[in-house]
Amino acid sequence: MPNAWMVRAGRNGVHADEFEEGYVAIGWPQLGNYVDLDPEALRKKYIEVFGNQKPSKTNNAIAILLKFRDQIQKGDYIVSYNPSTRFYSLGTDTGELSYDPEVIESLPNSRKVEWMGKISRDTISQKSKNSLGSTLTLFAVNDDVLSELLTILTEGASPKVNESEEEGLVVDQLKDETVEQSHELIKDKIIQLSPDEMEELVAAALRAMGYKAKVSPKGPDRGVDVLASPDGLGLTQPRIKAEVKHRSGATGAPAVRGFIGALREGDAGLFVSTGGFSKEARYEAERSTFPLTLIDLDDLTDLIVSNYENFDVEGKALVPLVRIYWPVN
Repeated sequence: MPNAWMVRAGRNGVHADEFEEGYVAIGWPQLGNYVDLDPEALRKKYIEVFGNQKPSKTNNAIAILLKFRDQIQKGDYIVSYNPSTRFYSLGTDTGELSYDPEVIESLPNSRKVEWMGKISRDTISQKSKNSLGSTLTLFAVNDDVLSELLTILTEGASPKVNESEEEGLVVDQLKDETVEQSHELIKDKIIQLSPDEMEELVAAALRAMGYKAKVSPKGPDRGVDVLASPDGLGLTQPRIKAEVKHRSGATGAPAVRGFIGALREGDAGLFVSTGGFSKEARYEAERSTFPLTLIDLDDLTDLIVSNYENFDVEGKALVPLVRIYWPVN
C-alpha cells in the first residue's frame, strides 16, 4: 500500500478551498524556490532568511520542507481537512512538485493532487479522529486510518465496532496523554528558571495557597530561602521555612540534615529540589522531629497547576500557562 500523508491547509484551514482545486502546499514563501536545494543549502538559506532560531524550530521546519519535497511520492495518498465543513479530502499525489506563487500566493511550493472524494469527520472512528488531529503541518497517516478512510469512501460506512465504548476509552487515553505531555512541558519551563527565579516561584506558590510568603534576604540563612506564614510576620503558625535547590542531581541526606538544623519549635519545613532526593534524604525527612515535606520537580509542578488560578502576576510571569478545556464524557 502506498504511504499516506496529512497536509494541513494552514491555520484553521484557511487554504482549504484552494486545496480543493487540486493542490496541497506548505508555507515559508520567503525561501523562494527550494526545489533544487540540497539539505545543507536549504538549512543555510533558512537561517539566512529567518535567523538563528531555536535549533528545534529550525530542525522541524527543515524536516517538513524536505518531507514534502522528497518523501511524498507519486501515487501516495494525500489527506487534508476543512474544519469549517468538517470534511476530510482524500486523494493521490500526481508526482508534480512545483514552485508557483500563482497557485496559492502565500504557499508557493505545491504538489498536484487528484482528489478521490470527501469524508465527513462524523463518520470516522474516535481513534482515527485522534490520529488525524495532530496540528503538525505535515505528518504520515498510519495504515489503519487510511484503510478506514478508503472503506468509508468506497462503501459509505466505517467498519466501526462498539464505537461508544471505544470512544470513551480512546478519549480517556488521549486526555491522560495530553495531561502527561503538558506536565512535562511545564517541567521544562521550570527547569529553565534561574536559582533566584526558583525561589520566587516557590514563594508565589505559597502565596497562591493563602500564605504571605517572601524570599529571604541573601546571607547566612542556614538554608532558609523562603519564609511564609498566615500573617507574614512569622508570629502565627504554621511558620514555614523553605529551602530551594535548583540542580540536576539528587539532594542527599547531609543537605536535608543541615536544613533540619535550621528549624526551631513552631517551624514547618519545606525542602524543594528540582533534582529530586536520594533514598537516604527521604529517610532523614521521615525521622525529623519537625514537620518536613520534600518537594521534587513533579510535586512542584502539581502544586503549581493545582493553585495556578490564585497565582499573582509575578508568579504567573515566571511560568506562563493557559487553561485548556476538555469535553466531559
